[in-house]
Amino acid sequence: MYEAIKWPEDMTPSRSPIHFTNELVVAASVETIWSLLVDPIAWPSFYPGVEHVQLLDGHESLRLGTRFETNLAGQDVYASVQEFEPMTRIAWGGGPKASLESKAYHAWIITPTADGTHLWTEETMQGPLWIERAKQAPDVFWRTHQKLLEDLAKVATRQNGSPTRSGSRH
Repeated sequence: MYEAIKWPEDMTPSRSPIHFTNELVVAASVETIWSLLVDPIAWPSFYPGVEHVQLLDGHESLRLGTRFETNLAGQDVYASVQEFEPMTRIAWGGGPKASLESKAYHAWIITPTADGTHLWTEETMQGPLWIERAKQAPDVFWRTHQKLLEDLAKVATRQNGSPTRSGSRH
């Protein structure tokens, strides 16, 4: 059994018009996956559309409470790390600078398996900017996160020196 996301009350799936999950089994260690997720310099190598991540608190890697700016889903985004259990879970919440009433909460659950790591990522989104984007392409966020998982798996398995064994479902 996998752990559950610890949703902030205002961002629970039942309160969010946009909610999706993605999962993938990766032939890479939990440590490798974790090291990539908490390293802002690594994000452009696997995170679709991300060109930069700027940590705002003087940290060198993500940790609980770290505030950061980046570009996600074509938007300049401000976010902070709200869940942080090393090798197990990380989540951040924030929103686009262009639409302060739009926000998102993106969580990761990382679980070791017999031959690698099971990655579960889940996100809720609220607000007019995200709703308009979803109206234009209803599966855009799910597809982007599936690519994120697949690209993360490629980078992680290159670092681990083993091929990717993947399985995913919506």
